Amino acid sequence: MTKPTPGMDHELYRYSALPERPKLAWPNGERLAFFVLLHLEYWELEPPEGAHTDPRFKGPRGDFFPDYKYFTQREYGNRIGIFRILDLLDRYGIKATVAANAGACERYPNLVEACLQRGYEIVAHGDYQTRMITNETPEAEERQIIASTTEIVEKAAGQRPTGWLGVDSGESTRTPQLLAEAGYDYQLDWPNDDQPYMMTTDPGLVAIPNQMEWDDVNALWLRHVPNPRYPGMIGEAFRTLHTEGAESGRLFGLSLHPWVIGQPHRIRYLAEALENICALGEVWQTTAGDVARHYRSLK
Repeated sequence: MTKPTPGMDHELYRYSALPERPKLAWPNGERLAFFVLLHLEYWELEPPEGAHTDPRFKGPRGDFFPDYKYFTQREYGNRIGIFRILDLLDRYGIKATVAANAGACERYPNLVEACLQRGYEIVAHGDYQTRMITNETPEAEERQIIASTTEIVEKAAGQRPTGWLGVDSGESTRTPQLLAEAGYDYQLDWPNDDQPYMMTTDPGLVAIPNQMEWDDVNALWLRHVPNPRYPGMIGEAFRTLHTEGAESGRLFGLSLHPWVIGQPHRIRYLAEALENICALGEVWQTTAGDVARHYRSLK
């Protein structure tokens, strides 16, 4: 019987045990690189037939159509919730990375402009939040999705995006290579590490881990973590990584969805979380793109 090689059952990246890696150094010797990933998303009221949505969510069609309650619940984030988050980020001087899908870029140019005025980085986030890429997506269609999304985001942001986040992190086995061929520098679809690493694409693509444990949708909406627990959960993870970063640099990404954390009964808990983590020193508050560029410079 052939002994299996260490790692995952695919060749998209290599297995790498943290204790066996060389020390990762962030700029100015900081322990921890910290970025906020703010989601700017458009959900279709009526996705096309055959479109894939994340099975963890009730589909927009549900048992009846139109399901305005489902649709407008998400829409709340782009009408109200995002402004609460922007105010908090302004208060703490945090420059965010914005994952914007093509539908949002076309429908909410005012929100894109509000982010650009703050110096935020715009990441391409697929076409619509109701259309995931999977292995059932034909290759020609996937290439077109990447190309059209890139074009729309570039037009809205004024420059070509260098980072990609799939719709609900959905991918096919081809996606990393197609992104690399399209000129992307990094992607944010893998939650398997506390440091960046290289994908096995040609040219090379940097994977920036997008940790799901404290993602607001995953924690508060799907797992029903009590809202008052949120600041402590964020703080505990941040402090652990900050401590470990004394040996080798660590990465902390805080993923925020305005339709969840921007709600009036939750925003105070985001404020508490930011208050706690911004009090720590030796932290590089940055964007996902700057993390990728710095990591690539070390290779």
